[in-house]
Amino acid sequence: MISPINTRIKLCAIHRVGNKLRDEGCLLSESQFEDYDSIHEFLIEYFFTPFKSEEYFSFYHNIDKSMNEVYMSVRGIFSDTNTMLSKSIDLAKHLYEQSTHPKVKGGEFYVVYFEDCIVDGKMTNAIGLFKSENKDTFLKIQHKSQGFMIESEKGVSINKLDKGCLIFNVEEDDGYLVAIVDNTNKGSEAKYWTDDFLHVRPRKDSFNQTQNMLSLCKSFVSQLPGDNGKVEKAIYMNRSVEALKEESVNINTLAEQVFETPELVSEFKQYKETYQKERDIEIDDTFETASTAIKRRVTGTMTTIKLDKNFDINIHGGEQYIVRGYDEDRGMYYYQLFFKEEK
Repeated sequence: MISPINTRIKLCAIHRVGNKLRDEGCLLSESQFEDYDSIHEFLIEYFFTPFKSEEYFSFYHNIDKSMNEVYMSVRGIFSDTNTMLSKSIDLAKHLYEQSTHPKVKGGEFYVVYFEDCIVDGKMTNAIGLFKSENKDTFLKIQHKSQGFMIESEKGVSINKLDKGCLIFNVEEDDGYLVAIVDNTNKGSEAKYWTDDFLHVRPRKDSFNQTQNMLSLCKSFVSQLPGDNGKVEKAIYMNRSVEALKEESVNINTLAEQVFETPELVSEFKQYKETYQKERDIEIDDTFETASTAIKRRVTGTMTTIKLDKNFDINIHGGEQYIVRGYDEDRGMYYYQLFFKEEK
């Protein structure tokens, strides 16, 4: 969890970064922004409120982290805050070089040094990288001698951070502890912020281990043949979720608990190896779980059976009380559900 309860802004630099494909260029500041005392509370709300997930990342590079430009820039600022302005200019130029997708919008780019941030119960300093791309229209109402006057003005809403990244000054050798927000780009253009600019990957912790395991189970179950409709798949997913609610998980135990038959257990373990290689991830044989990761990755349609346009059956367990059959006279499939109480 991230808490800015005692956080203070120490340094701040603002630049404008355009879309390189459209040759919009960069407008770089020659000095740092300092007049923020009167709006400090609003800036903290703007910069920190969107960070609600417990999913963390870390900087990396396929060859060596020293070749990751953002990692090296923030490392320089942490080492010497006097380099803040020059490093922020380097970061702005680097962001511009990655802003080549036609859907990327230009906007203000903020580099902020925070003191006394709390992350996972530890107090540390942090560097924030933020970009505001969208402007809202605000109404200004002013009282005049004979009434009121209404004017409109374009500005940035403190409730809508477009892109953000918080880098906490911990785990330096492992690529720092990084939190990310991207509320504007969801398609291929989103990669320019997380992959091309920041170049981060999910941190190997209980949250990501749990999340990856649930995704693995979902992927494996989805490709199984549906010989008995969707009932078995829904059952497997429910068992997977229940297994991941334990404080810790062992892969062998989970596989036997969820899939039961030796053939399916063996197939799941083989699928896991392929799944990890294709996605360049590693799921430990035993790991601590995080319940918040389960809540975030709902199984959705995997546990819901939609019957034509008439009925939906949500399966949360009780597989022994549901029977699937075929009615020869109607030429239709059916489900029988057995229960004691109707609510």
